[in-house]
Amino acid sequence: MTSSTPDKLTVDGDRLWQSLTDLAEIGAYDDERTGLRGVNRLALTDADAAGRRQVIAWMEEAGLTVRIDRMGNIYGRREGADPAAQTVLTGSHIDSVATAGAFDGCLGVLGGIEVVRTLNERGITTRRPIEVGVFTEEEGVRFGTDMLGSAVAVGRLGLEYAHALADRDGRTLGDELARTGFAGPVDARLDPPYAYVECHIEQGPVLAENDVPIGVVTGVQGISWQEITIHGRAAHAGTTPTRLRADAGLAAARIIVRLRELVDSGDYGDLRATVGHLIVHPDLTNIVPARAEMTVDLRNPDDVQMARAEEALAAFLHELEGSRPGLASTTRRMAKTGHVPFDESVQKVIAQAADDHGLAHLSLLSGAGHDAQEIAALCPTAMIFVRGEYDGISHNPREYSTPEACARGVDVLATTLLRLADQD
Repeated sequence: MTSSTPDKLTVDGDRLWQSLTDLAEIGAYDDERTGLRGVNRLALTDADAAGRRQVIAWMEEAGLTVRIDRMGNIYGRREGADPAAQTVLTGSHIDSVATAGAFDGCLGVLGGIEVVRTLNERGITTRRPIEVGVFTEEEGVRFGTDMLGSAVAVGRLGLEYAHALADRDGRTLGDELARTGFAGPVDARLDPPYAYVECHIEQGPVLAENDVPIGVVTGVQGISWQEITIHGRAAHAGTTPTRLRADAGLAAARIIVRLRELVDSGDYGDLRATVGHLIVHPDLTNIVPARAEMTVDLRNPDDVQMARAEEALAAFLHELEGSRPGLASTTRRMAKTGHVPFDESVQKVIAQAADDHGLAHLSLLSGAGHDAQEIAALCPTAMIFVRGEYDGISHNPREYSTPEACARGVDVLATTLLRLADQD
């Protein structure tokens, strides 16, 4: 750093909070269950497109040069003194689940823009360029594959494969990119940055339980998504004896119970299992279900234990098919990522930045997936977690972090980016 460059940066917390609340109104809805204002901004819906346009406007107001790639990923670039130097990248996503809060993903994007505003106001030119990224379909709830935009950016998934993915109404991602105006002209493959740092709400209780404001994230646990279809036989609910039924709904229920047994057994490490989607057909009161469609989300920090859990599930499906004539099952892989460790040197820069801001911190593994786990294939990567309230609940309108907590997290982000962007 030059003598005129500060050793740390403090952002405008009020301005950051205003950006978060303004963006949360795009796609907002009144949640009947909680009585709160939630966010429903699924990827490449009209609400997401409106949110993207607002973010681009804020980027341009901050002097960033904006480009959009063929996956709809958005990058805002602030030049450095050495434009040939590798870029320091930050960012996240603004697409949401259908019952979201205001912080998941958005804090990382808007925090990155706030860092740029602060650099501009302080008249600071970094040696390396700094970019803020907005990645497409991180949540995976619309097109069935999470971290989709960043996975294409690093080359783990192909562009044609991603464009062909369809939502439940048959609309493809490629068509929706074109419809919303975000089918950009730029190659979707990202040039390797110098480093990537993502700031995110924790989405868990660890920071709150330890009364610590900042998390230095050591990595992301493995994630496995499968879609299972159980094929049975429709029959009259009143006239068909139980012993003669091939009940797809009952088979689905048995899978859910078996998954919980795998978790509770402790035989598969720190396994977590969730069935978040389940529907039966023909979905009528007096007909035994002929078909059941369900999703299975497995999480595990140990790849070997994850593989064992998947094998146990496959074995149970085989056992289930043999338990009743007329039952069969098919599975489709939706997504699979292994445990991703983050770079220790970037973690140290984050920890030192937190120390210099007088903020206690602890190291922890992320239970949720993030774009950072994809970008880690290209460059040294780590994450900053900000404490959430209400046991860290997320994917729920009750998701909340305070203005002070968000500002502290972005202060650490700002100082981290400043130091990385001035490294030789």
